[in-house]
Amino acid sequence: MAERTTVRLPEDLLAAARRKAVAERRTLTSLIEDGLRSVLAESQRREKPERRLPRTSAGKGGLMPGIDLTEVSTLQEIDDLASLAALKRFG
Repeated sequence: MAERTTVRLPEDLLAAARRKAVAERRTLTSLIEDGLRSVLAESQRREKPERRLPRTSAGKGGLMPGIDLTEVSTLQEIDDLASLAALKRFG
């Protein structure tokens, strides 16, 4: 069963809502009801964001064969390869 309530709205908002209701050939009550349902549904979607777990590694530690951390060029190449892989994923 529907309840009655009093809502205070700015005059310009109420006038715009009345015009829209008339243009759509519906009641002001149905327009307000649809608006409230829309806002509530939207807020429920935002409250439950998709849960993303961090990526995990199956590695056992240590360096990959052939990697020498004393060579700056090797470190730069590793960084460049990681950047390229990231660009491919998101590009």
